[in-house]
Amino acid sequence: MIRFGRAICGDLGQAERREWWLANGLGGYASGTIAGSLTRRYHGLLVAPVEPPLGRRLVWAKADAELVDGEQSWPLFTNRWSGGAISPAGHVHIESFGLDGTIPVWIFAIGLTRIEARVWLEPDANTTYAAWYLLPGPESGPPLSLRVRLLINDRDHHAQTTAGGIDPRLEVEETRLRVFQPQFTLTFRASGGVLTAARQWIENFDLPVERERGLYDRDNHLQVAEARLELEPGRWVGIVGSLYHDPSPDLEAALERRQNRQRSVVQQAGQVPEMAAAPDWIQQLVLVADSFIFARPLPDRPVGRSVIAGYPWFGDWGRDTMIALPGLTLATGRQQLARDILQTFARFVDQGMLPNVFPGAGDKPDYNTVDAALWFIEAWRAYFDLSGDRECVAQVFPILADIVEWHVSGTRYGICADPKDALLRAGVPGVQLTWMDAKLGDWVVTPRIGKPVEINALWHNALRTMTAFAEALGRPAQTYRDLAERVQASFARFVNPRAGGLYDVLDGPSGDDGAIRPNQILAVSLPHSPLSPDVQAQVVNLCGQRLLTSYGLRSLSPDDPDYQPHYGGDPRHRDGAYHQGTVWAWLLGHFALAEYRVFRDADLAQARLSAIRDHLFDAGLGTVSEIFDAAPPHLPGGAPSQAWSVACVIEAWWRIERTKREGRDPSR
Repeated sequence: MIRFGRAICGDLGQAERREWWLANGLGGYASGTIAGSLTRRYHGLLVAPVEPPLGRRLVWAKADAELVDGEQSWPLFTNRWSGGAISPAGHVHIESFGLDGTIPVWIFAIGLTRIEARVWLEPDANTTYAAWYLLPGPESGPPLSLRVRLLINDRDHHAQTTAGGIDPRLEVEETRLRVFQPQFTLTFRASGGVLTAARQWIENFDLPVERERGLYDRDNHLQVAEARLELEPGRWVGIVGSLYHDPSPDLEAALERRQNRQRSVVQQAGQVPEMAAAPDWIQQLVLVADSFIFARPLPDRPVGRSVIAGYPWFGDWGRDTMIALPGLTLATGRQQLARDILQTFARFVDQGMLPNVFPGAGDKPDYNTVDAALWFIEAWRAYFDLSGDRECVAQVFPILADIVEWHVSGTRYGICADPKDALLRAGVPGVQLTWMDAKLGDWVVTPRIGKPVEINALWHNALRTMTAFAEALGRPAQTYRDLAERVQASFARFVNPRAGGLYDVLDGPSGDDGAIRPNQILAVSLPHSPLSPDVQAQVVNLCGQRLLTSYGLRSLSPDDPDYQPHYGGDPRHRDGAYHQGTVWAWLLGHFALAEYRVFRDADLAQARLSAIRDHLFDAGLGTVSEIFDAAPPHLPGGAPSQAWSVACVIEAWWRIERTKREGRDPSR
């Protein structure tokens, strides 16, 4: 589906703005640009969790290949240098670039010679393959070979390296090189050629995307070896780099394993009736959905699973995981995986709360989120609705009941049901608790202290869900039912007759906040809406008129004096715009579900989602960006591959498709 010709590949600006992203199921990844140049500190062939689960370090930076024909050579890569120089400009030799599922594939054409190049990761292993294949052509002429320079590093993937910053010990054999660092040993093996040690610092790579983000824009990498690979038509040659002792150099078998993994993901999703005939762009998102799932083993649960919130800089976040879970797992036919993730997170519930950011090795979880636990209950509802797994729900029911009890009586950060109206209030100065959580130093951009609208929509939804769970398990349900009805009755306070929608926050330090934000759409899109049909229609119309774009909902109306049309610049400017107009893709799925609930037009609702197909050819290829500019043309920004952006589009498309087959409420 994703393919470009010379018009894109040969234009450096166009080729660099388009990135490929791969993941290995362990939290590691690889990434780069079509051009082959580095534009981010996060680009590299192997970024591995050296300190599991998420102590990720760049270990293999580049494999710069040159085609050699006697005394002539042609670069098959591009480099940017400080000062603006582009040398070499190997992207001009790219005839086409495409994705085989998620695997990046280049075709280089130089005269009569055409070479295919691929990069892929071994599933569930910290191993990367870079391979080249001489395509059939004239047999006359001198022998062809590749000279490949191997560049390594050893730094946190958020950082940069100074020249001379690492001094690894090298052991080289004819086809094998070992790079010894204190925390890891990186092993290279050549297939179809030989390796020669060649230590040299390559300095002053220019990183323009980091400069755009107001961050340091230089990096340095250590060349440790040079490979000489002999090209023969019909035979793969290449390099495998791995943190394991003896990675297999069998390129064809390794490629087949990766392709088989991709086929199995698509086939598994195809067993879901609604997904069997899904359009090509949904199937592409299904493949990408697999990249966010990774192993998070626990001492008492070695099969623990979690979700990377986004590539490259996010880890696993409680809120993001629960929002993304139905689209990543249930819509794709992976109920067992959904259960594994839910059971993993159940072990971290504390005082009725789920962690916002999950801990790294030896760290403590951070519980500064008011909505993650409520999304956790909704994720269990979605799982039970599809699986009917009473046994699993019975096991977790005490934990879910404990969540409700803590929210009624009060837990961290002032989170408590107000005895007067049963609505949830939350917030203390200096802490960000809702998904609108931008904070820089002591500056909380959108504190939203009081009773946020989406939190109370989630609270009502959670209480209705607990009522249904209690009834299904034969347990007392009246307490949940009564509380849900109180919350629903009090929710009428959110109706803002002047704006035609809902208040964003009630009972805040300055009273009720009437800013037009997208949070109110959840009061319509969630399975259990506290609103009457008339008010639901008002909310959808207001959000459609003021907030809707092709790629998601603006986080603030353009009419608001705090509205920011563009996201960019240094961290302060970016954080200041993050929730002050910036478009969020994950909300597009919720708008489509809400619009369908009101107007019952499935084709219209799915058409809202289809603009995402065009975006798959830009930025992070085949995936969905975190955010977009609020103003046209809505340029993508933030993380180029975001879990809930992908998942909420898949989930909405799937749920709406179910209505065509079953005539059921699409929000369920």
